[in-house]
Amino acid sequence: MSDTQKATAAVNGSTLTLSGRLDATGVAAVWDKALGAVKTSTPSMLDLSGVEYLDGAGAALVIELQIQSIRQGRPLERSGLKQDLVSQLESFQPEKLAEEGPKQPEKRPLPEDVGRAAYAFWKDFRELITFVGAAAQAFVAAVLQPHRIRWKDTIHIMETAGANALPIVALIGALMGLIMAFQSAIPLKRFGADIYIADMLGIAMVRELGALVTAILLAGRSGSAFAAEIGTMKVNEEINALTTMGLNPLSFLAIPRVLAAMAVTPLLTMFFNLFALAGGSVVVMSFGYSFTTYSQRVFSSVTLSDLVGGLFKALIFSILVAGIGCHRGLSTGSGARAVGDSTTSSVVSGLVLIAVADGILAVTFYVLGI
Repeated sequence: MSDTQKATAAVNGSTLTLSGRLDATGVAAVWDKALGAVKTSTPSMLDLSGVEYLDGAGAALVIELQIQSIRQGRPLERSGLKQDLVSQLESFQPEKLAEEGPKQPEKRPLPEDVGRAAYAFWKDFRELITFVGAAAQAFVAAVLQPHRIRWKDTIHIMETAGANALPIVALIGALMGLIMAFQSAIPLKRFGADIYIADMLGIAMVRELGALVTAILLAGRSGSAFAAEIGTMKVNEEINALTTMGLNPLSFLAIPRVLAAMAVTPLLTMFFNLFALAGGSVVVMSFGYSFTTYSQRVFSSVTLSDLVGGLFKALIFSILVAGIGCHRGLSTGSGARAVGDSTTSSVVSGLVLIAVADGILAVTFYVLGI
């Protein structure tokens, strides 16, 4: 490219002169200089007589210069542009673009923000109650007519949510049992009560932590997957297609996932407890106790009510996690971002519901003497 074709920008008095080839390369070279001249020198004339070539990038520069000058109260007047290049700029209206400007974020008073948040919470709560009622109706219909349940999909979901989750459940269980046993051994050993590690670990895992941690893993692993799968179907309008064909989306999509979660979560909880107790045995045996002594202490401290209570909690947690995952998926808006929002919301809502339900069940068990 010759020197005469290179894009240049120069200010002479009240005139800003652009010349050369205003293509992507040339505009990149003069953009900052030209805009800086408009902001500092405030020229009133834009001389384009020396422009040899003008494409979309050059048009963007010219229009941006005019927009900035209008906002400063001293509009630039174009002159000298070749007739065959004028058509590149005819479709733009710098005056209108300058008036629009960048959109400023809407500022709302605090009471309005509180009101909006309260309304959003109430709307979400109302939708959740509606979903619970519809899901309960679909579940009863499935129990009364089991031949209408999509058993093939249910078994497949049981495999993905249950069997495929065994490695992570076993790993977390073993590590948690090992860590809890070691941390409790430090203070108990001072009083010569380190053998009670087995009692403490057995009751804590079987009655409370086994179901709780398994449900948290289920929410992060399977609840989010349910929301993402159904949310993607909602975005692709597959849910509308099911409704058009006369199929209930809850019976078709939600019930198999809830049934699968109900079936595998208690089993995963038992596996978690087993590996947690195995991890704790390593610590107890390192203090000189035999595995027989450890197992006897565990079996003597853990009662049948502890086991049944823990598995009942796991069953309740599974219904909450799978249900909220399906609900968030069916409530997905439009666009790929909505799927991500639904996935995040399903995990957060699932964890909150697990915590609330665990507290309610703990108080209930205490009142009933379980």
